[in-house]
Amino acid sequence: MPLSLSWFMRSELGTLTGADMDGKAVQLTGDALMSGYYINELLLKLLHRHDPQPEIFDAYAATVKHLSADSDVAPLLRQFEMELLRLLGYALSLDHDSQSHQPLQAEQHYEYRADQGPVAAADRTGTMVFSGRQLGAIRRQEFSNADTLSCASRLLRNVIAHRLDGKELNSRKVLRDLKKTRGPDRGTLASRRSIS
Repeated sequence: MPLSLSWFMRSELGTLTGADMDGKAVQLTGDALMSGYYINELLLKLLHRHDPQPEIFDAYAATVKHLSADSDVAPLLRQFEMELLRLLGYALSLDHDSQSHQPLQAEQHYEYRADQGPVAAADRTGTMVFSGRQLGAIRRQEFSNADTLSCASRLLRNVIAHRLDGKELNSRKVLRDLKKTRGPDRGTLASRRSIS
C-alpha cells in the first residue's frame, strides 16, 4: 500500500508524525508476491539508508503495479533489475567490447565481467559467456524470447550477486527451502525461474 509518511529523527530511531494513504492498495499473490518480496529485498540491500531515490521509487512502484496485473513476472523483473542497476550507476554494457571498444558482433562470444562488461571470449563455455546476438537481445529487452529471458536471468543474477558483495538474498533462500519441502510444483518452479 502506498503511503505518504512524515517523521523527524534525532538519532537512529525516528518518530512518525504522520501517515496517509497515497493511492490504492496493490494485491499480490503467488509468483507476483514472491517477486514483490524479491524487489523489496534488492532495494534494501543495494540502496544506502536515508538516501532518497525518487527515480528508483517510481520504477519500483510501476513494477509492483505491473506485477499485480501480469501473470508473466520474469520479464518484469528483468526490466526492473536492468533499470535499478542503471539508476545506481551500474548499467549493463551491452553494445561494445570493453577491451577493444568495438561494437559487439552477433556471432562472436563474449565473457561478461561484472566490473568491466563484455570481452571477447575464445571459449564458448562458462556461466557468463554469451553471444553478441544474445547480449544485443538483452539490451533491447526482447524478453518474449525464451532464450533471451534465460540469458538475461543468468547475466543479471551474476551481476547483482557481484554488486551485493557476498550478501545473500533471503527471497532466493526461501524459494530454495520451499522447493525442498513442497517438491517441484508448478508455482514454485515458476517463482524460481522468475527471481534471478
